[in-house]
Amino acid sequence: MGSLIAAPPLVLTRIETPLGDMVAVTDDDSLHLFEFHDRTALPTEMRRIEKRCGAVVDGTTAASDALARELAEYFAGKRTTFEARIVQRGSPFTAQVWAALREIPCGETRSYGQIAERIGRPSAVRAVARANGANQVAILVPCHRVIGADGTLVGYGGKLWRKQWLLDHERRLDRLF
Repeated sequence: MGSLIAAPPLVLTRIETPLGDMVAVTDDDSLHLFEFHDRTALPTEMRRIEKRCGAVVDGTTAASDALARELAEYFAGKRTTFEARIVQRGSPFTAQVWAALREIPCGETRSYGQIAERIGRPSAVRAVARANGANQVAILVPCHRVIGADGTLVGYGGKLWRKQWLLDHERRLDRLF
């Protein structure tokens, strides 16, 4: 019988941003989680990842180094898209919502209803909102670009002031590109 080869542990890296520290969980080539360090749901998200993938150790990977570089460019106004490989686990519906979020161009917003329409489930507005809130990859899967039907800022686990900052930043970026 052959021996089992254990997968390397996931790695937690703290990344400083103008919006406060963020936590990235990566393997050598993929991003599994990227959240604000003070997000209320972070401890639960970390337990879920550890249960699914095993230990998470402190350090850096090629993926976290690349993410840090891309984020620095984004916050410096030199980048509007990200190239990081993202691993997200969710139901087919949730994955569909996350894919629709990634299609929202930088500098633009959509309502939950517009996302529901986009994925062909116009009556699933609340389910879209839940899937949006379940996103564990802040900024790169831009759940901050989703607003209320009346144009107001609603529901952002990273805090509404950050959502406003990101939207303002991306509107400025949109004018540059």
